[in-house]
Amino acid sequence: MSWLLPAVVAVPVLGAGLTIIVGRRLLLQRAIAVSGVGFVLGAAIALLISADGGTALVSQVGGWDAPAGITLVADRFAAMILTVAAAMLFAVLFYAMAQLGRDALDWWFHTKYLVLTAGVALSLVTGDLFNLFVGFEIMLIASYVLLTVKTGPDEVRATISYVVINLVASALFLMVVAYVYTTTGTLNLADLSGKMMEIDPAVRSGLSMLTLVVFGIKAALFPLFMWLPDSYPTAPTPVTAIFAGLLTKVGVFVIIRTQTLLFSQEGPSTLLLFVAGATMAVGVLGAIAQNDVKRILSFHIVSQIGYMMMGLGFLSVAGLAAAILFVANQIIVKTGLFLVGGLVEAEHGTGALDRIGGLLHRRPVMAALYLPLALSLAGLPPFSGFIPKLALVQEGLALDRNLIVGVSLAVSLLTFFSVTKIWGGVFWGEQTAAKAKAAPGMMGATVLVVVLSLAAVVFAEPIVGLAERAASDLIDPAIYAELVLGVGR
Repeated sequence: MSWLLPAVVAVPVLGAGLTIIVGRRLLLQRAIAVSGVGFVLGAAIALLISADGGTALVSQVGGWDAPAGITLVADRFAAMILTVAAAMLFAVLFYAMAQLGRDALDWWFHTKYLVLTAGVALSLVTGDLFNLFVGFEIMLIASYVLLTVKTGPDEVRATISYVVINLVASALFLMVVAYVYTTTGTLNLADLSGKMMEIDPAVRSGLSMLTLVVFGIKAALFPLFMWLPDSYPTAPTPVTAIFAGLLTKVGVFVIIRTQTLLFSQEGPSTLLLFVAGATMAVGVLGAIAQNDVKRILSFHIVSQIGYMMMGLGFLSVAGLAAAILFVANQIIVKTGLFLVGGLVEAEHGTGALDRIGGLLHRRPVMAALYLPLALSLAGLPPFSGFIPKLALVQEGLALDRNLIVGVSLAVSLLTFFSVTKIWGGVFWGEQTAAKAKAAPGMMGATVLVVVLSLAAVVFAEPIVGLAERAASDLIDPAIYAELVLGVGR
């Protein structure tokens, strides 16, 4: 089954090429896109079952053995996040197809979307730094073009900021790749896990900081996040939703992978916990200050990244398990919230809170879709966001990290306040007349995402167990090295 690893990247790339060949035959484009993303979802599920069963798959592309060749790896961590990501890519694709033509999505949307899918898949399963750079660039190039589907002054201005900052991050990433190769003679992550321990500690610390800056820009960590709130709200809803759910989470995935595999240390990291607390606080305060649904939710992307970094900062199995659960949960919840926001905009032409109201009475289904996602974002029981937040608080108290625990609880209260602000502005109050009606397919795709969020509560026990096993793998770099290289470290 190792052929599935290169296939999760190659199939969407092939699909993108086919959508160009078929031209403006929309039905064929849709069939190819659904088949391509559907294949990635099915393959991801198969990879997850195999990895959790004790047979994590490794593919040496072209027959070149590691560390010389291109290595693709699907351990529990990668397979779990890839499965959740593919599920959201699949759901948002149907939402986009229902909205096509309503929000200026162009004929080549499916081509770009498949390229984005390939970039996400490669970023998650690659086993070396250079191809991680390639995966990020594939993903980012597709995102640059998707952001300009609607071309107006505001969109162009926001896109320029997004592109410039990410190009700076990419240039820094290349510097990291070059310096790591010069220092160690390898770019294979499994090989690096051993060789990093042999270099000068000061050099290793410098590389750790530089990689944290590079991926911190892509993950929107404090103080590197200001590009995000201006960029995401200007794009069409399907684009914003998949960006909100995936792009920053791929950045967090790579931070967790590199910090645990290449720069592991004993005990909690004060720096990571400071960054986590600052990211939480600044993000939620920014959300409270906004008056537009998408901008509020965009700042919440930043805020919730802080919780993921909090779990990483504990550098324990329980902390990492909570961080993994948080990443998976936020991919679903954040995608769903932006899809609900898109439903509101589709009917009213705006997401401004002072220009909408009364949707609870006129569109109760829309309110029912928003509520479980919003309460999950705030971390209230019994919704899916409560489980990782409770795990983080428990681990923080066990490690006597009371300050970051206090910050996380305060941010949760402020998050609840800001999501009730959306509730009061959009669903409560005096009814406003709708300009149109959201397509049934848009509603159906949103329902699917909400159901997945609720299913995470029903199946919480096996999901938590999977996250704990993935965290146990991460905490010991020798497991990854032995998997890829076939030798202990």
